Amino acid sequence: MTSRSVRALVSVLTGAGLALAAPAAVPAVASPAPAAAATATAADACYSWSGTLSEGASGEAVRQLQIRVAGYPGSGSQLAIDGQFGPATKAAVQRFQSAYGLSADGVAGPQTFNKIYELQDDDCTPANFSYDELNNCNSDWSGGKVGAATARANALVTMWKLQAMRHAMGDRPITVNGGFRSVSCNSAVGGAANSRHMYGHAADLGAGSQGFCALARAARDHGFTEILGPGYPGHDDHTHVAGGDGRFWSAPSCGI
Repeated sequence: MTSRSVRALVSVLTGAGLALAAPAAVPAVASPAPAAAATATAADACYSWSGTLSEGASGEAVRQLQIRVAGYPGSGSQLAIDGQFGPATKAAVQRFQSAYGLSADGVAGPQTFNKIYELQDDDCTPANFSYDELNNCNSDWSGGKVGAATARANALVTMWKLQAMRHAMGDRPITVNGGFRSVSCNSAVGGAANSRHMYGHAADLGAGSQGFCALARAARDHGFTEILGPGYPGHDDHTHVAGGDGRFWSAPSCGI
Protein backbone atom coordinates (compact mmCIF):
# COMPACT_ATOMS: atom_id res chain seq x y z
CA MET A 1 0.00 0.00 0.00
CA THR A 2 1.41 3.44 -0.90
CA SER A 3 1.94 6.15 1.69
CA ARG A 4 -0.83 8.15 -0.01
CA SER A 5 -3.22 5.19 0.41
CA VAL A 6 -2.25 4.87 4.06
CA ARG A 7 -2.89 8.56 4.64
CA ALA A 8 -6.26 8.29 2.93
CA LEU A 9 -7.22 5.26 5.07
CA VAL A 10 -6.23 7.10 8.24
CA SER A 11 -8.32 10.09 7.18
CA VAL A 12 -11.37 7.88 6.51
CA LEU A 13 -11.10 6.12 9.85
CA THR A 14 -10.63 9.39 11.70
CA GLY A 15 -13.55 11.00 9.91
CA ALA A 16 -15.75 8.05 10.80
CA GLY A 17 -14.97 8.58 14.47
CA LEU A 18 -13.29 5.20 14.88
CA ALA A 19 -10.82 4.74 17.73
CA LEU A 20 -9.33 1.87 19.71
CA ALA A 21 -11.24 1.24 22.92
CA ALA A 22 -9.26 1.19 26.16
CA PRO A 23 -9.22 -2.14 28.09
CA ALA A 24 -12.22 -2.40 30.44
CA ALA A 25 -10.06 -2.61 33.56
CA VAL A 26 -7.99 0.43 32.70
CA PRO A 27 -9.51 3.94 32.63
CA ALA A 28 -9.04 5.75 29.35
CA VAL A 29 -6.35 8.43 29.58
CA ALA A 30 -6.25 11.40 27.20
CA SER A 31 -3.16 11.61 25.02
CA PRO A 32 -0.78 14.35 26.15
CA ALA A 33 -0.61 17.44 23.94
CA PRO A 34 2.98 16.82 22.71
CA ALA A 35 2.02 13.41 21.30
CA ALA A 36 -0.98 14.90 19.51
CA ALA A 37 1.23 17.58 18.03
CA ALA A 38 3.74 14.99 16.84
CA THR A 39 0.94 13.12 15.04
CA ALA A 40 -0.28 16.30 13.39
CA THR A 41 3.15 17.22 12.04
CA ALA A 42 3.68 13.74 10.57
CA ALA A 43 0.97 14.32 7.96
CA ASP A 44 3.19 13.69 4.97
CA ALA A 45 6.46 11.88 4.31
CA CYS A 46 7.68 14.60 1.96
CA TYR A 47 6.95 17.87 3.74
CA SER A 48 4.35 18.95 6.28
CA TRP A 49 3.04 22.39 7.08
CA SER A 50 1.62 23.55 10.40
CA GLY A 51 -0.79 26.41 10.96
CA THR A 52 -1.66 28.64 8.02
CA LEU A 53 0.29 30.78 5.57
CA SER A 54 -0.97 34.08 4.24
CA GLU A 55 0.27 37.26 2.61
CA GLY A 56 3.24 38.68 4.52
CA ALA A 57 4.63 35.30 5.60
CA SER A 58 8.12 34.25 4.61
CA GLY A 59 10.56 31.38 4.97
CA GLU A 60 10.99 27.76 3.92
CA ALA A 61 7.33 26.86 4.46
CA VAL A 62 6.37 29.53 1.93
CA ARG A 63 9.01 28.38 -0.54
CA GLN A 64 7.75 24.81 -0.33
CA LEU A 65 4.21 26.06 -0.96
CA GLN A 66 5.36 28.11 -3.95
CA ILE A 67 6.86 25.02 -5.58
CA ARG A 68 3.47 23.25 -5.36
CA VAL A 69 1.48 26.19 -6.77
CA ALA A 70 4.07 27.16 -9.39
CA GLY A 71 1.65 26.04 -12.10
CA TYR A 72 -0.93 28.68 -11.13
CA PRO A 73 0.76 32.06 -11.74
CA GLY A 74 -1.80 33.33 -14.24
CA SER A 75 -1.52 33.57 -18.02
CA GLY A 76 1.92 34.58 -19.25
CA SER A 77 3.38 34.79 -15.76
CA GLN A 78 5.89 32.83 -13.69
CA LEU A 79 5.82 32.59 -9.90
CA ALA A 80 9.06 33.41 -8.10
CA ILE A 81 10.18 30.62 -5.75
CA ASP A 82 11.65 33.03 -3.22
CA GLY A 83 10.01 32.23 0.12
CA GLN A 84 8.10 35.53 0.18
CA PHE A 85 4.30 35.33 0.38
CA GLY A 86 3.36 38.40 -1.64
CA PRO A 87 0.37 39.24 -3.88
CA ALA A 88 1.55 36.93 -6.67
CA THR A 89 1.77 33.95 -4.31
CA LYS A 90 -1.65 34.76 -2.86
CA ALA A 91 -3.14 34.84 -6.37
CA ALA A 92 -1.44 31.52 -7.24
CA VAL A 93 -2.84 29.92 -4.09
CA GLN A 94 -6.29 31.23 -4.99
CA ARG A 95 -6.06 29.71 -8.48
CA PHE A 96 -4.90 26.39 -7.01
CA GLN A 97 -7.79 26.44 -4.54
CA SER A 98 -10.30 27.23 -7.28
CA ALA A 99 -8.91 24.48 -9.51
CA TYR A 100 -9.65 21.91 -6.80
CA GLY A 101 -12.97 23.28 -5.57
CA LEU A 102 -11.64 24.77 -2.34
CA SER A 103 -12.55 28.10 -0.78
CA ALA A 104 -10.38 30.51 -2.79
CA ASP A 105 -9.31 32.96 -0.09
CA GLY A 106 -5.59 32.85 -0.86
CA VAL A 107 -4.79 31.63 2.63
CA ALA A 108 -3.04 28.27 2.72
CA GLY A 109 -4.51 26.26 5.57
CA PRO A 110 -5.50 22.65 6.31
CA GLN A 111 -7.73 22.17 3.25
CA THR A 112 -5.08 23.49 0.89
CA PHE A 113 -2.29 21.47 2.49
CA ASN A 114 -4.38 18.29 2.57
CA LYS A 115 -5.00 18.63 -1.16
CA ILE A 116 -1.26 19.03 -1.73
CA TYR A 117 -0.60 15.94 0.41
CA GLU A 118 -3.01 14.00 -1.81
CA LEU A 119 -1.17 15.19 -4.91
CA GLN A 120 2.42 14.52 -3.90
CA ASP A 121 4.52 11.41 -3.47
CA ASP A 122 7.02 10.79 -0.69
CA ASP A 123 9.89 12.19 -2.79
CA CYS A 124 7.95 15.48 -3.20
CA THR A 125 7.16 14.90 -6.88
CA PRO A 126 3.55 15.36 -7.97
CA ALA A 127 1.48 12.20 -8.31
CA ASN A 128 1.59 11.97 -12.09
CA PHE A 129 5.23 12.80 -12.83
CA SER A 130 8.60 11.46 -11.71
CA TYR A 131 12.27 12.36 -11.67
CA ASP A 132 12.94 9.48 -14.07
CA GLU A 133 10.66 11.05 -16.68
CA LEU A 134 12.48 14.35 -16.40
CA ASN A 135 15.96 12.89 -16.84
CA ASN A 136 16.87 10.54 -19.67
CA CYS A 137 20.50 11.68 -19.59
CA ASN A 138 22.13 10.36 -16.41
CA SER A 139 21.18 9.26 -12.94
CA ASP A 140 22.84 11.99 -10.89
CA TRP A 141 21.75 15.21 -12.65
CA SER A 142 25.35 16.26 -13.18
CA GLY A 143 27.09 17.92 -16.09
CA GLY A 144 24.57 20.64 -16.89
CA LYS A 145 24.87 24.40 -16.78
CA VAL A 146 24.04 24.38 -13.05
CA GLY A 147 24.93 22.07 -10.18
CA ALA A 148 23.17 18.72 -9.91
CA ALA A 149 21.06 19.76 -6.89
CA THR A 150 19.87 22.90 -8.66
CA ALA A 151 19.01 21.03 -11.86
CA ARG A 152 17.00 18.50 -9.87
CA ALA A 153 15.23 21.26 -7.92
CA ASN A 154 14.35 23.07 -11.15
CA ALA A 155 12.95 19.84 -12.56
CA LEU A 156 10.72 19.49 -9.50
CA VAL A 157 9.19 22.90 -10.18
CA THR A 158 8.71 21.90 -13.83
CA MET A 159 6.83 18.78 -12.72
CA TRP A 160 4.45 20.76 -10.51
CA LYS A 161 3.74 23.07 -13.45
CA LEU A 162 2.98 20.03 -15.59
CA GLN A 163 0.72 18.66 -12.84
CA ALA A 164 -1.30 21.89 -12.89
CA MET A 165 -1.48 21.80 -16.67
CA ARG A 166 -2.58 18.16 -16.63
CA HIS A 167 -5.39 18.92 -14.19
CA ALA A 168 -6.56 21.87 -16.29
CA MET A 169 -6.71 19.59 -19.34
CA GLY A 170 -9.08 17.13 -17.73
CA ASP A 171 -6.49 15.04 -15.88
CA ARG A 172 -5.55 13.23 -19.06
CA PRO A 173 -1.99 11.85 -19.02
CA ILE A 174 0.77 14.06 -20.40
CA THR A 175 3.60 12.25 -22.15
CA VAL A 176 7.08 13.48 -21.22
CA ASN A 177 9.72 12.47 -23.74
CA GLY A 178 12.65 14.11 -22.00
CA GLY A 179 13.82 16.79 -19.63
CA PHE A 180 17.22 17.49 -18.09
CA ARG A 181 20.32 17.15 -20.28
CA SER A 182 23.96 17.46 -19.40
CA VAL A 183 26.05 19.55 -21.79
CA SER A 184 27.23 16.35 -23.50
CA CYS A 185 23.71 14.90 -23.76
CA ASN A 186 22.46 18.18 -25.19
CA SER A 187 25.23 18.21 -27.76
CA ALA A 188 24.54 14.61 -28.74
CA VAL A 189 20.91 15.38 -29.63
CA GLY A 190 21.73 18.63 -31.38
CA GLY A 191 20.21 20.86 -28.72
CA ALA A 192 20.60 24.63 -28.73
CA ALA A 193 23.74 25.94 -27.08
CA ASN A 194 21.66 27.81 -24.49
CA SER A 195 18.99 25.10 -24.09
CA ARG A 196 17.03 25.29 -20.85
CA HIS A 197 17.19 21.52 -20.73
CA MET A 198 20.70 21.93 -19.31
CA TYR A 199 19.25 23.82 -16.32
CA GLY A 200 16.51 21.32 -15.52
CA HIS A 201 13.85 23.86 -16.50
CA ALA A 202 12.55 22.12 -19.63
CA ALA A 203 10.44 19.18 -20.76
CA ASP A 204 9.61 17.89 -24.24
CA LEU A 205 6.05 16.62 -24.53
CA GLY A 206 4.57 14.01 -26.82
CA ALA A 207 1.21 14.59 -28.48
CA GLY A 208 -0.67 12.16 -26.24
CA SER A 209 -4.45 12.44 -26.48
CA GLN A 210 -4.35 16.24 -26.36
CA GLY A 211 -2.21 17.04 -29.41
CA PHE A 212 0.82 19.28 -29.64
CA CYS A 213 -1.10 22.53 -30.13
CA ALA A 214 -3.44 22.01 -27.20
CA LEU A 215 -0.43 21.38 -24.99
CA ALA A 216 1.31 24.52 -26.25
CA ARG A 217 -1.78 26.65 -25.64
CA ALA A 218 -2.34 25.27 -22.14
CA ALA A 219 1.29 25.83 -21.20
CA ARG A 220 0.75 29.60 -21.48
CA ASP A 221 -1.39 29.53 -18.33
CA HIS A 222 0.86 27.36 -16.18
CA GLY A 223 4.14 29.16 -15.64
CA PHE A 224 6.09 28.23 -18.76
CA THR A 225 8.11 31.12 -20.11
CA GLU A 226 9.41 29.18 -23.11
CA ILE A 227 6.99 27.31 -25.37
CA LEU A 228 8.10 25.92 -28.72
CA GLY A 229 5.85 23.79 -30.89
CA PRO A 230 4.62 23.00 -34.41
CA GLY A 231 5.80 25.53 -36.94
CA TYR A 232 8.94 26.39 -35.00
CA PRO A 233 12.04 24.79 -36.58
CA GLY A 234 12.67 21.30 -35.24
CA HIS A 235 9.51 21.20 -33.15
CA ASP A 236 6.84 19.71 -35.40
CA ASP A 237 7.10 16.40 -33.54
CA HIS A 238 6.88 17.66 -29.96
CA THR A 239 5.95 20.58 -27.74
CA HIS A 240 8.79 22.04 -25.70
CA VAL A 241 7.97 23.84 -22.43
CA ALA A 242 10.37 25.47 -20.00
CA GLY A 243 10.70 27.95 -17.18
CA GLY A 244 13.55 30.37 -16.61
CA ASP A 245 14.33 33.97 -17.40
CA GLY A 246 12.72 35.89 -20.25
CA ARG A 247 9.83 34.76 -22.38
CA PHE A 248 9.80 33.21 -25.84
CA TRP A 249 6.74 31.47 -27.23
CA SER A 250 6.67 30.21 -30.80
CA ALA A 251 4.34 27.58 -32.22
CA PRO A 252 3.16 29.28 -35.43
CA SER A 253 1.09 26.34 -36.61
CA CYS A 254 -0.88 26.61 -33.35
CA GLY A 255 -1.40 30.37 -33.54
CA ILE A 256 1.24 31.04 -30.89
